Amino acid sequence: MNRMDTSVTPLRVGLLGYGLAGSVFHAPLIATTPGLALDTVVTSDPERQKRARAAGGPGTGEVRTLATADELFDDADRLDLVVVATPNRTHVELTRRALEAGLPVVVDKPLAPTAAEARELAALAEDRGLLLAPFQNRRWDNDFLTLRSLLAEDALGEVHRFESRFERWRPRPKGGWRESGDPAEVGGLLYDLGSHLVDQALTLFGPAASVYAESDVRRAGAGADDDTFIALTHDNGVRSHLWMSATAAQLGPRFRVLGSRAAYVKSGLDPQEAALREGARPAEGMPWGVEPEFAWGTLGALDEVRTVPTLDGDYPAFYDAVAVALHEGTPPPVTAHEAAAVLQVLETARSFTRKA
Repeated sequence: MNRMDTSVTPLRVGLLGYGLAGSVFHAPLIATTPGLALDTVVTSDPERQKRARAAGGPGTGEVRTLATADELFDDADRLDLVVVATPNRTHVELTRRALEAGLPVVVDKPLAPTAAEARELAALAEDRGLLLAPFQNRRWDNDFLTLRSLLAEDALGEVHRFESRFERWRPRPKGGWRESGDPAEVGGLLYDLGSHLVDQALTLFGPAASVYAESDVRRAGAGADDDTFIALTHDNGVRSHLWMSATAAQLGPRFRVLGSRAAYVKSGLDPQEAALREGARPAEGMPWGVEPEFAWGTLGALDEVRTVPTLDGDYPAFYDAVAVALHEGTPPPVTAHEAAAVLQVLETARSFTRKA
């Protein structure tokens, strides 16, 4: 990804929400992207406001904080881009308000509860001539980038099955809207981790012809799915088996991809989220998303395997592409129609959910 010329006047960004998504992912990436400047953060929490005011990066001055979205939209002319990083139930309303105010929008996943609502937002953005980009950052995970490169090289032969997992061991629910059983909250692992797993599968292997799922609520006190499996058959015949769980006492491999000549197996998680949580920030010319050699995956068949260097993860590439799209009119890095295709799969999978 080519980064913006630093001499370009930065576009002013308003960030709605400063919880996990806003503070760990969006604010640091916006603040370190040439061509963008974090101007305003909306959060009603005084402690979060305090942290947000210092989130703009060195030499940029204090970030303005507001308590409500209404205040931001009342002063919409000040901004060039709005980022929606609020709880899932608010994504559609806030995205619609931003587009109707004439502002391009980045929206944390999931874009909407349903594919129909995602398509409505896509149509509104197209009608207004505005960018609408769902934040599917895990297209820039190190393992995903490595797998895409191997597929481009035909290193596996014809792929038969793509296995992908996001598994955790969290036997006690934390509570909050993410684990609520209220459908309006759009909680549960299906719409959280499943948004990433399905997006990666569709990006790699194309549209799904059929969907099967096993979706359970296993932990006492949890209201939303916490242990889900999805099986996709793609139009091209590839089968994707996708697991998301909070109840995995031992974790399976992140990827196991089976082909006619070789398999690729990769364990562990991309290091970028952990680095961002610890306060690290991507910087021009400095290593970012680098994985140690002991964590690299393997390629081959049975005993004839070799270690494959993992490409560096690159979350900054998402906002680099957003900045280029806004400055030069190029397509966004992820489209609302792609998000709608993911949501169509998630809606079908949700119908399989079984209560404990």
